[in-house]
Amino acid sequence: MSVEKLKDQVANSLSKLRGRPTVSFEFFPPKDEAMEQTLWESVERLAPLQPRFVSVTYGADGSTRARTHNIVTKVQKNTALTAAPHLTCIGAPREEILDIARDYWANGIRHIVALRGDPPQGATKYVPHPEGFPYAVDLVKGLKSVANFEISVATYPEPHPESPSAEFELTNLKSKIDAGADRAITQFFFDTSLFLRFRDQCAAAGINASIVPGILPITRFPQMLRMAQRCGASVPDWLAHRFDGLDDDADTRRLIAAAVAIEQVQELQKHGVEEFHFYTLNRAELSYAICHALGVRPVLAQAAAG
Repeated sequence: MSVEKLKDQVANSLSKLRGRPTVSFEFFPPKDEAMEQTLWESVERLAPLQPRFVSVTYGADGSTRARTHNIVTKVQKNTALTAAPHLTCIGAPREEILDIARDYWANGIRHIVALRGDPPQGATKYVPHPEGFPYAVDLVKGLKSVANFEISVATYPEPHPESPSAEFELTNLKSKIDAGADRAITQFFFDTSLFLRFRDQCAAAGINASIVPGILPITRFPQMLRMAQRCGASVPDWLAHRFDGLDDDADTRRLIAAAVAIEQVQELQKHGVEEFHFYTLNRAELSYAICHALGVRPVLAQAAAG
């Protein structure tokens, strides 16, 4: 097949797919060579789904800064994907953070996920850097002063453990959107009604940006419980019951995990949600299966089927 014919096929398939859900994927910097191989295999597996962007996380204390930068720039330069690095307020003065942003812009990166960031391990509470950006809203303003980045921010359908109230969460989110953020990606959740209620509250508060549900396919239930405890996400009893007794049965765990997440996204889709962000934990299998159930299929495969 000629290159021109291939381009025409892709263009035709994309036009057919305008009504399909939009997805994005989150990865984290690998710690060793084996994990890096898994990461790139996952990127390669998910790339044909044409995500809006793929994001790469940033260590709580800035420890993964170089690895995040390397992965993001490699994705941006060597694939057709849009790379979106996480950038936080933690552990660096303003100009140092803005220099990172300028370097990203120079490397063709136009999308950043702007976060306050978690306190370093062992810290009991968040303390802003004396010369840094105090909070995510300040980081958003700073990024917009560098260039017209597309900016995603975080939000919590169940208030962040450090939030004094649900009202504060809404006020904080609105301030980030008003500062120039384009969308908000939620922390993961399992009770769909929590997200739908939060979305309604956002609309009532005058927040007009997209509120994108963050979906966590459960690879290991104990690991998920620890993550949920740190971020304040509730875990329903029915979910614990589904995974009960499967600690040594990885195959059944994967089947249950896929079923749970597919039920969740299809229920959200029934309520008009058409954009989803997947916390992949650097594994492609579950996210790929969930996307398939959503109707998000490889572009060329759909073109051939058409």
